Amino acid sequence: MSSTSETRTGLLYGFAAYGMWGLLPLYWHLLHSTPAAEVMAHRMVWSLPTAALILLLLRRRWAWLPALLRNPRQLALVAVSATLISVNWYLFIWSVSQERVLEASLGYFINPLVTIAIGVLVLRERLRPMQWAAVGIGALAVVVMAFAYGQVPWISLTLAGTFATYSLVKKQTRLDGLEGFSADSLLQFLPALGFLLLLGGRGDSTFTSEGLPHALLLAGAGLATALPLILFGAATMRVPLSTVGLLQYLAPTFMFLLGLLAFGEHMPPERWAGFLLVWLALCVLTFDALRTARRNRAVLREAARRNRAADAHASTSVRELAGDLP
Repeated sequence: MSSTSETRTGLLYGFAAYGMWGLLPLYWHLLHSTPAAEVMAHRMVWSLPTAALILLLLRRRWAWLPALLRNPRQLALVAVSATLISVNWYLFIWSVSQERVLEASLGYFINPLVTIAIGVLVLRERLRPMQWAAVGIGALAVVVMAFAYGQVPWISLTLAGTFATYSLVKKQTRLDGLEGFSADSLLQFLPALGFLLLLGGRGDSTFTSEGLPHALLLAGAGLATALPLILFGAATMRVPLSTVGLLQYLAPTFMFLLGLLAFGEHMPPERWAGFLLVWLALCVLTFDALRTARRNRAVLREAARRNRAADAHASTSVRELAGDLP
């Protein structure tokens, strides 16, 4: 497959992945009659057989699993990542059920800014001036949002914070997307199954009480979780990370449009001001990232040119030396 075709395929995978993530509120909205905790438990329970089936279909080797179970530190990191994503999932599903999709979308808009902040605080990374400017504008947006909502936008900050921390921990586990998803699902399965059995024993489960379509939707939560993740992994193998970084804004954009147009959530002027500040911060961040990537590519091209020139000079010198030999 040609490079252009690979890139085009990668972009399609990326659009599909972030499009699915952005449209997930529609899926959770179909399950509005089920409490968020039960929906999340079904999402966890059905994710494990989905992950196992995908691993089998893709003929992935399972050697990583015994190695994981023999590594207490790596297993502890997976437990932390599974906990963080569980909190994130629950709050997102709950936000949809409470008609607060706009706040959820804000969380995923500010996620890159929170990721940068964690990099400074935890990894002691140094920021470029424009990155500092973006973080400052984002902080101002949070203040404006606090005024707009009458309280700190805790849903947005918690969603952004848990997902950014989850991403940080995921890097430390050294598992790829599908393996990491499978490992998280493995740890989530038994607690979630126990919770669902408890609900069923008390007669509070909606899995069997609201008809077959509802049960199929709950069971499909595993596929709705796994499919965009797999497409995302396929996209990252085919397009540059800078492109993936731009695509990530598709998901919160779709969420925002759903909250505004499909669910009719209220957007007073002060809320618009907060969102506009966040979008300005993201524009600054994206411009800086693209400019830095372009400069880095130029430096690499110049280094490659110098290496070629040095190799050519060395080759010429060798030929001249060989010609002088008797």
